[in-house]
Amino acid sequence: MNKSEITGSFDVAVVGGGPSGRIAALALAKLGLSTVLVAPTSPQSDGRTTALWQQSIELLRDLGIWDRIEASATSLRKMRMIDDTGRLIRAPEVVFDSAELGLEEFGFNILNSELNVALQELCDELPGLTVVEDTVASAELLEQETELRTQGDQKLSVRLVVAADGRNSLLRETAGIPVRRWSYPQNAVVLNLEHSLPHQHVSTEFHTPTGPFTLVPLPGRQSSLVCVETAEGADALIALSDDKLERELERRAHSILGRFKLATRPQCFPLSGLAAERLIGHRLALIGETAHVFPPIGAQGLNLSLRDIIDLTTTLGGPMRRGLDFGEDAVLKAYENKRLRDIRSRTNAVDVLNRSLLTGFLPVQIARSLSMYLAGKLGPVRRFLMHEGMTPGSGFRLKNRP
Repeated sequence: MNKSEITGSFDVAVVGGGPSGRIAALALAKLGLSTVLVAPTSPQSDGRTTALWQQSIELLRDLGIWDRIEASATSLRKMRMIDDTGRLIRAPEVVFDSAELGLEEFGFNILNSELNVALQELCDELPGLTVVEDTVASAELLEQETELRTQGDQKLSVRLVVAADGRNSLLRETAGIPVRRWSYPQNAVVLNLEHSLPHQHVSTEFHTPTGPFTLVPLPGRQSSLVCVETAEGADALIALSDDKLERELERRAHSILGRFKLATRPQCFPLSGLAAERLIGHRLALIGETAHVFPPIGAQGLNLSLRDIIDLTTTLGGPMRRGLDFGEDAVLKAYENKRLRDIRSRTNAVDVLNRSLLTGFLPVQIARSLSMYLAGKLGPVRRFLMHEGMTPGSGFRLKNRP
């Protein structure tokens, strides 16, 4: 249900129109909470892609999203890591194979534009979900409710606000939640490529002195590319003519997929990180990039955000079904306790991996090479890392071990 002028009361307001916000709104409405999504129209021109692991896909399937995008998704069956740093100490190549876990694939790679269209359509169609195509101008966090006022001067009263309004969140600032921010001396050049050889559903990540150079399968003979470079290096790539850029990217990929041809225009994004010191305020819960931001390494970003949504809906569901106040501080504290370890471990792991590529400090290079050597040679270590990469904590349970 989409209304242009709404003034009223709801159980939950989700603020933010990115994938995290829209998926959260769908999940909360399906839970049985009267939900309002305050979000502008999703951008349709996003040429980036997102790799989703099995737990994320199960959530999308439960919400009716996966059926709408599955036909345009590409399975990821193997993940190949190659040390291309050219340094004295280099790690051996490592291949993670989903078949070793008894799985057909680790997950799927999808176009963000396809996901955005499906989410916007489903949000507009779902009963119990009201969409206000606007942005929040102010919020007042009261004892029993939160009052929101939009830029279009609409007023909403809700028992809980879910903040998915991004790294510069108005709601997080209103609640006085501090954040830690950091930056990297890197930019990510992102584009999609056509290539003359089949990718065989293998995602390949070259570790270079400036950061990862990652090719992820798309339908047919296409792949998405994330090339992490220095700011100067990224500018130099963007400035190349199409044919020179194609040849340069093929050279960096060592022609493993044959000849390259640009399928989309390159986009460039500076790399940075953010971590909120708390995930909750009074009648407020943070999810997605409102709570955590880190570089596009290891396909952890949206998967981490979807785990926020899974844990939030699980935490709210019990009190809601018992007729209790699901927005009270004690309930939200339980959500925060569930999420903090996962968020901190993922943020630290991505940060350490990225910085280990940037340093020439020999002990760090030895440690990184040894880790990759153990992953390549020791099955239990490799399987543990595969489980942990997809579902935190599952590696310790050693499921699916041959």
